Amino acid sequence: MKRAALAAIATGAVLATAATVTGIANAVADTTSQVVATWQPAASPTPRGAMGPCNWVDDVYVSDEAGYLPQMVAHHEEAVAAAGQLQRSSRPQMRALGASIVTTQNAEIATMKSWLAKWYPRHPAARDYRPMMRDLSRLSGDALDETFLQDMIPHHMAAIMMSQQLLASGRAEHAEVANFAAKVRDTQHTEMFQMRRYLADWFGESSMPCGGWDRPGPPGPGPYGPGPHRPSDMMDN
Repeated sequence: MKRAALAAIATGAVLATAATVTGIANAVADTTSQVVATWQPAASPTPRGAMGPCNWVDDVYVSDEAGYLPQMVAHHEEAVAAAGQLQRSSRPQMRALGASIVTTQNAEIATMKSWLAKWYPRHPAARDYRPMMRDLSRLSGDALDETFLQDMIPHHMAAIMMSQQLLASGRAEHAEVANFAAKVRDTQHTEMFQMRRYLADWFGESSMPCGGWDRPGPPGPGPYGPGPHRPSDMMDN
């Protein structure tokens, strides 16, 4: 009964989000279907106009709640560190975005750590987390803003994918975690498209970094889990 109730929560969250995602897709009609290229993580910031690392797609996989939480903690911690650098941005929109990410995700980190301590005290932290963000500490001006956007969009994609995997698999053991995963997915999806508009408006980058996960392959069960697991899937009318 408990598992059925959680599955119902997850299914309801997916269905409720479908309408929202469709609306976002219509508002961002120029989002393209690019094939994901594979980049190696840069040892130093890349020149202006180059996209950030996108070799994360095949590594993003969570099989259950006990794996999701520590992986998402590590993922959030990287986002908070990168977003903190935006207080040096000259654009008020970027400073506001950075402050929002820091505040929201720090609170979520604390919540996830409390769940881990309560429900999975013997579960190890994410040991094999691979950083996705480039070093922003030496960047400023347009280079700082553009590099952040190029890297944080795929970073959000990974969080959306992990959250959707957990929901679609029905393996969230607690309603709190199922609701949390749906919130992460929906909030970061909205932020991802806002950042996409910033890239287009300020830097003339019209395509989605990392191609919006538009990779070949059959839908359904597999590493991504059943259900919509790529932005292109979720944007189909």
